[in-house]
Amino acid sequence: MTVGQVALIYDAGCPLCTKAADWVRRSVPPRVVELVPCQDTERARRFPGISEAQCLEAMQLVLEDGRVLAGEEALPHLLRMMPRWRWVAAAFRIPGVAYFSPSVYRWIAKHRYMLSIIVARKQRTAGTGTKPEQHGH
Repeated sequence: MTVGQVALIYDAGCPLCTKAADWVRRSVPPRVVELVPCQDTERARRFPGISEAQCLEAMQLVLEDGRVLAGEEALPHLLRMMPRWRWVAAAFRIPGVAYFSPSVYRWIAKHRYMLSIIVARKQRTAGTGTKPEQHGH
């Protein structure tokens, strides 16, 4: 991490998390955010206060001042760093969103591997122009 840079620690073993990290990589200048896979051996040395269990449970955003935002707390901060997505960060200030966002984030995090399969399947069928196979009547 350099001065003025934040670090995003994510689960590189999760396809959905990796896609999200790629989205961050494309949306935020590299001098602003460093992407650090949870499984990277350097992660534990550089960020000893963040356990492997923590970074496998939720993304961890290490701010310039050393504070750590986890999961849904990190998302608005990340969005504010993305020129095209800053307006979405404002949604987190809408009454009720702050109440529901932790539950939504935890549900997505708990089901991220299943969601990864669904997203991959939809991308494959979109690329071939065919409809997904339907089961039952």
